[in-house]
Order: sequence, then C-alpha cells, then structure tokens
Amino acid sequence: MKLSDRVYDVLKWLVCICLPALTTAYVGLDKIFGWGYGEVVAQVSAIVCTLIGALLGISTAQYNKDR
Repeated sequence: MKLSDRVYDVLKWLVCICLPALTTAYVGLDKIFGWGYGEVVAQVSAIVCTLIGALLGISTAQYNKDR
C-alpha cells in the first residue's frame, strides 16, 4: 500500500498535530464545562491515531522498499 505524497502529508499532520491537539482541548474543556464523554473522546482519538499511524508506517516501509 503506497500513499501519494499529499495524502501521506495530510494524514501525518492529522495524526501528529491535529487530532492530539483537538483531543487535548476537548478533554481539558470537558473538565471545566462538564460536556461529558471526555474519556470516550480520548480513547477514540487514541485508537484512530494508532490506526492511521500504523497505515502510515506500512506506507513508509513500502515506499522505502521500492526505492
């Protein structure tokens, strides 16, 4: 499985910056405002980040193998 450079860059940005920042913001604000589901949001985010990170790792390994 090889991803295009653009897709790879977007997914990497999502996994490394966007999702963790959004998760941290939600969980922190949940504690202040009592929105609920903070723990669930954190768990789902961790699962999604891990899944996308694994796919990026597979793509990187395939890319390096073909070089």
